[in-house]
Amino acid sequence: MALTTPTITSTITPTISVVIAARNEAPRLPLLLADLAAGWELLKEIVVVDGGSADASARVAALAGAQVLASPPGRGRQFGLGVESSGGSWLLLLHADARLPERWQQALARAIDRDGPKQIDAAWYFDLRIAGAGLGLRLVEAGVALRSRWRQLPYGDQGLLLPRSLLQRAGGLLPLPLMEDLELALRLRRHCRLRPLGAQLRVDGRRWQQLGVWQTALSNAQLRRAWRRGGSAEELASRYYQTGDMSRR
Repeated sequence: MALTTPTITSTITPTISVVIAARNEAPRLPLLLADLAAGWELLKEIVVVDGGSADASARVAALAGAQVLASPPGRGRQFGLGVESSGGSWLLLLHADARLPERWQQALARAIDRDGPKQIDAAWYFDLRIAGAGLGLRLVEAGVALRSRWRQLPYGDQGLLLPRSLLQRAGGLLPLPLMEDLELALRLRRHCRLRPLGAQLRVDGRRWQQLGVWQTALSNAQLRRAWRRGGSAEELASRYYQTGDMSRR
């Protein structure tokens, strides 16, 4: 029996604007853009918002055909600018060091079909996969999966697919230098369910490698706790980047 390539069976014609926040990701951004090229039939546009890169991130994005915008660093600010400058009825927010799974197009099409014509019932996220080997990383991924499903709080690293109308109802994106993903998820879950797409998004594991798996997990948990207790995003961002890769934002 001959094998056939799975096709997208979406019953609607979605227009997805992909918004990518990037800073100093020239070695990794082309890989994500190549992943996205496989789903051209779903995408209205790809917008890369560069947060002051010292490398060729903006140039490689432009060469790949993406719209490139310049922004001060900070993913909340970058995503906000990209969303404002885009025109799709659906938004896919991604970090520049992500890699999409095979058949990601089918996962997105199923989610959009399931959400229906109103396009307000859910926001969607990928399951997290951290690049690298080791039981520690797999345990972190399992913990993130539980947190995402049980508490409705996926990380920005997992990507976010949602209707533009839903983001507007929730109040849009705040220009925070850190915790922009947690702050948005907390607001979104008042309006909808955050659902898994049923596919894994692979993220770069350099911070986990630099600090160690458990030290990174502990540091992230402490920062989230401090933010919930009223710590300023600016102060927490300073702490975060003092202990990690300062080039990323």
